Amino acid sequence: MHFLKHVVSLIKEIFQFAWQYKVWWIVPVLFISLGIGFLIVAGETSAPFIYTLF
Repeated sequence: MHFLKHVVSLIKEIFQFAWQYKVWWIVPVLFISLGIGFLIVAGETSAPFIYTLF
């Protein structure tokens, strides 16, 4: 839970940076990075269950 609080704080700071300095290209990069990270975590957690099916 403590780690999640730091991650949310980091994302909030990145959005504040993008808003202040008008660097809007950072926002899609952040969303793509979060999406890839989510897919990696989801793929690692589902792999043992896939192996048991075969």
